[in-house]
Amino acid sequence: MAEAAPQHLALPSGLLELCALLGPSRDSLRGPDQVREQMSLKNGVSRPSALDPEVLSIFVPPFVTKEDSQMAGAPCVTPSKARRRSFRKKRDKPKAEPWKGLPPEDVSVPNGVDLLALPQLCFPGGVYVASEPREDCVHFLVLTDVCGNRTYGVVAQYYRPLHDESCFYNGKAHWEPSWPTAGAAGCFVPFAVCVVSKLPYYNALKDCLSCLLTHLKLCKDFEVDNHIKDFAAKLSLIPSPPPGPLHLIFNMKPLQIVFPSRADPESPLIDLDLHLPLLCFRPEKVLQILTCLLTEQRIVFFSSNWALLPLVAECFLAYLHPLQWQHTFVPVLSHQMLDFVMAPTSFLMGCHLDHFEEVSKEADGLILINIDNGSVTCSNDEDVDVPDIPLLAAQTFIQRVQSLQLHHELDLAHLGTSTDLNEGRTRRRAWQQRLNCQVQQVALHLLFSIFREVKNHLNYEHRVFNSEEFLKTRAPGDQQFYRQVLDTYMFHSFLKARLSGRMDAFAQMDLHMQSEEDRFNGMLASPRRPTIEKMASRKSSPLHVAHRRMVVSMPNLQDITIPELPARNSSLRKVDASECSSGSTVLSVTPKPTYTFKIPEIHFPLVSQCVQAYYSDCVALLSKAMSLLAPDSSVLLARYFYLRGAVHLMHGQLLDALLDFQSLYKTDIRIFPADLVRRMVGSLSGPQRAQAERVPELRRLISEVVDKPGEAPKPDDRVKNFELPRKHMQLDDFVKRVQESGIVKDTSIIHRLFEALTVGHQKQIDPETFKDFYNCWKEAEAEAQEVSLPLSVMEHLDKNECVYKLSSSVKTNHGVGKIAMTQKRLFLLTEGRPGYVEISTFRNIEEVRSTTVAFLLLRIPTLKIKMASKKEVFEANLKTECDLWHLMVKEMWAGKKLADDHKDPQYVQQALTHVLLMDAVVGTLQSSSAVYAASKLSYFDKMKSEMPLTVPKTTSETLKHRINPSAGETFPHAVDVLLYTPGHLDPAEKVEDAHPKLWCALNEGKVTVFDASSWTIYQHCFKVGTSKLNCMVMAEQNQVWVGSEDSVIYIINIHSMSCNKQLTDHRSSVTDLVVQNGTPSKVYSCSRDGTILAWNVSTLRVTSRFQLPGGRLSSISLHDGCLWCCTGNSIVVVTSNGLLCQELKISENVGDICTSFLSLQLLPEQEQLWAACAGFNSIYVWSLKDLTQRPQAVHLQDCSEVSCMITVKQQIWVGGTGLSQGKSKGKIYVIDAERKTVEKELVAHMDTVKALCSAEDRYVLSGSGGGEGKIAIWKVE
Repeated sequence: MAEAAPQHLALPSGLLELCALLGPSRDSLRGPDQVREQMSLKNGVSRPSALDPEVLSIFVPPFVTKEDSQMAGAPCVTPSKARRRSFRKKRDKPKAEPWKGLPPEDVSVPNGVDLLALPQLCFPGGVYVASEPREDCVHFLVLTDVCGNRTYGVVAQYYRPLHDESCFYNGKAHWEPSWPTAGAAGCFVPFAVCVVSKLPYYNALKDCLSCLLTHLKLCKDFEVDNHIKDFAAKLSLIPSPPPGPLHLIFNMKPLQIVFPSRADPESPLIDLDLHLPLLCFRPEKVLQILTCLLTEQRIVFFSSNWALLPLVAECFLAYLHPLQWQHTFVPVLSHQMLDFVMAPTSFLMGCHLDHFEEVSKEADGLILINIDNGSVTCSNDEDVDVPDIPLLAAQTFIQRVQSLQLHHELDLAHLGTSTDLNEGRTRRRAWQQRLNCQVQQVALHLLFSIFREVKNHLNYEHRVFNSEEFLKTRAPGDQQFYRQVLDTYMFHSFLKARLSGRMDAFAQMDLHMQSEEDRFNGMLASPRRPTIEKMASRKSSPLHVAHRRMVVSMPNLQDITIPELPARNSSLRKVDASECSSGSTVLSVTPKPTYTFKIPEIHFPLVSQCVQAYYSDCVALLSKAMSLLAPDSSVLLARYFYLRGAVHLMHGQLLDALLDFQSLYKTDIRIFPADLVRRMVGSLSGPQRAQAERVPELRRLISEVVDKPGEAPKPDDRVKNFELPRKHMQLDDFVKRVQESGIVKDTSIIHRLFEALTVGHQKQIDPETFKDFYNCWKEAEAEAQEVSLPLSVMEHLDKNECVYKLSSSVKTNHGVGKIAMTQKRLFLLTEGRPGYVEISTFRNIEEVRSTTVAFLLLRIPTLKIKMASKKEVFEANLKTECDLWHLMVKEMWAGKKLADDHKDPQYVQQALTHVLLMDAVVGTLQSSSAVYAASKLSYFDKMKSEMPLTVPKTTSETLKHRINPSAGETFPHAVDVLLYTPGHLDPAEKVEDAHPKLWCALNEGKVTVFDASSWTIYQHCFKVGTSKLNCMVMAEQNQVWVGSEDSVIYIINIHSMSCNKQLTDHRSSVTDLVVQNGTPSKVYSCSRDGTILAWNVSTLRVTSRFQLPGGRLSSISLHDGCLWCCTGNSIVVVTSNGLLCQELKISENVGDICTSFLSLQLLPEQEQLWAACAGFNSIYVWSLKDLTQRPQAVHLQDCSEVSCMITVKQQIWVGGTGLSQGKSKGKIYVIDAERKTVEKELVAHMDTVKALCSAEDRYVLSGSGGGEGKIAIWKVE
């Protein structure tokens, strides 16, 4: 028999915390006077006084302990006294007062359950003897401990006749009353059974109690405790289901009880009917109540139905998810607790409707919500300052609520009547699940439309929220709402979750709702302004929606145009047409499929053997269910592992439990119970620990949770509100302040700004200067939002152009008007009848000069722009603005030239940032030296004039485009690995999800994903561990495997863009991965210590394992059924089972020219082996026919280091570092494999080339080191 779990190890919580029987005290029904007083209600006399309720019996798990096991195993031995897990109030000891103390010492009551208050909560309306039978009734409780942790209670009240010989107060088989029995005839006494759980299983526990009552009403007094104890024991043995699609079913005769799980680890458990508030309140009132919650008012719900109080309140809190109510929550107040509503802080409480007038008069500033008539009022007829919810969000919400189908009868109209009770309940549950899903989506869309633009005012690096700037972007009518919400604890916690990158429902919707504009915004380094398309949408009623070109294969790069600088909406009142049109129809929401697992029967009497048999049955059923799963059902398999691990733990089988929990790494790491596993490992005995260390999987698990160094102190996760500085700033502090303000993130640009603002001064910036600069910047931002161009002008501009700068009205040789600058061109906005005169695109400019023109006795500063395609020179008398415009135009001209030369639109974005900062610097300093100071930001113009570096012709012709995966970061990150995955159509995917993708591994486990059909950001930086990533491959069509320096292989689901699986079998850095296609497909992985593992992709099991001597294993390749392994000092060829075929050693072959191998490439058609050696500027080629022959060297001119190498068609592409025009650059050498000559030498990056990958053999993509951090896309010929 298995050992019981150690006593100091807290077992995972089951469904039951406590079960109690409550009723009136025996003393209150002892004499005839009391009975007559209670009976007077029957005869029409005024309301009698209530009886005193008390706890009669209490039952706390576990119900079978280690002592019980010993007793069961040794029946002939006098048993020792087992610890009691239940008690009944003793009747043989007279007491003047009903029991009000704590239970006996051997019964431990869970935290959060106040036994003194429990009787009042179970009988909130008081205890009264009835003169006739009453219907059973149920209500619900929420109990909160001093730490704010909630437990949930379900209470079932029922009546028993007082004269019945089986009444609870009979000490004998037949009652012998001390007064005439006729006086008590027809008396019915109320009792209650309360079940307390850590989980809000309102419907499930209500069903359980309903089943229990059918037995209690018929049983004898001495049977009551046993019935309740058996009932409690059943619930305590049911494990709580982990988050996910698996629900548990338990047979509680006559009903099949369903215990649903949370949808995911970030979602709340929903086991109630979320449409209840929509039946009680009009949509406008629902919004009003949600506003009261969001602004954290003092709220009291009222109803004549006790059950509705917690249910309706819980529904509203569910509507707020992922925002969480963090104040007092007491949805049921008994009449003795009414003084709670006098509390001065925010709260959410519930009272019986009888107390409405009393509460309204006695307390001030309360929001009173009458569930019965659907009204929302204020106490004492006061006006509480509750603002309206934002108008557009409110209108959309109302339309969506009105389109919901809230009545189950309409859904049943076409169906026949179910003759099976449980079948009817199953139908109802499926309908309710669909409706709950729709209601949750409607509520989530409401919150999303309210808070979606909060992210635009967050600084993630310094955890700062610029609330004032966010408020300025809100519509005037919504300002009051946002001002109140932004000051709440609820919103502060919401901000913390955004800054921490929590992937909750809000974040998932944000990702799902990303538009093309949002994806482009993720690539922009310059500040955003309203686009021409946005301006047009303000003027025309139908909003114009751009349709993306949906492709699956790799695009022709010359057809791709990168739209520049779309701007975010400045107000929630401006939304996409698609969002508006969807508001009038019900959201199309399909609930995720769910599965059920039936808990086996629990046999009684409740002795150890029965419980052990129950555990064994559970394990057997779970194992059987797992064996029947399809290989790709990892989500469901993870839930079975979790449940089986929990059952093993309750059974005392710790090692089996640890193995099951360890399997969650390969199936779904999100539900791995880290704290529980840590406690389990700590509770292992010496022999158990030694046994666990002999199992490789457990040895790794133990090292993860125990042997690794202690956790670093938790960082300060507070959210700071942006404030202007109050003291002088050195460079580092200035950089931090500018980044916090949201003006610029790029550290190098901020350094230039610091130089500009400190020209001629000490190298520090005073608070007043910073304030002036900040105000100038924000004023320019606000002015740009108000720019409105006539439709006749907008017709000449691209839809994605933005007006960044407007001059004052000036005289030009094309008339009087304002010069406008976009990211693409200069044009004149003529005055009088507004018109459009093209000046020049930046690409077409040939010369820019600042000069003076004589006018009478004056010399007027004039800007002259000469175009390449026109003979006429544009002249503008800009007067005092001339020098600034001269700087700005030259910087944009230089930025555009660099962008064209390097095929990198980021240069234009950075030039725009420089230009806008110049404008703000001149406005800040307002001195004669202001323009000179602004010239410190003319970075690209100086680069063009001082270092006229031309891009080599071969490089320019081969280069197609550049993208920046570090856009929006404070500094560039090295691109460690690149992987291209082709597009494929999958019915389960959105069309854009089927596009080809480029995966970029950056530093510290960051992965950025680009849509390779348009080179826009598809998924911006999600984390895969915290260490450097070394390799990536695509396994099958839905998995990307990532090998990390921390020895873990992370598996990313391509559809969900989530990393929920980890393979932890390696003990050293994972250096390479290679896929072997077939059925089933395999992946080979290798680590630096020389270990090679073969994986079955479907089952994620290791099918073979072998070790190469010497270690230093850096890469592997698959050819002709053998693995070619690069181990540093040799290249080893082994079979898939690890048998050595041949070996190429440096010492024997090329010891005179090479010290160690870096990487290798195999060309089967040419029967060649290509290898790069450390510290050498040549690539060496061997014939596969005879590796003993001396290799042929291919010299790489001006190369100082080789870092990567790939094969594309009949070419070898080698990346590394080399000299170009006297400077060290990242270079790519393209070698013809047949002729073994270098065909092209490409100057690829400012830093070394760290990664190469091929895209369908049509393009090669290269990633650079941290000095540049960009990706270049090259055409393959």
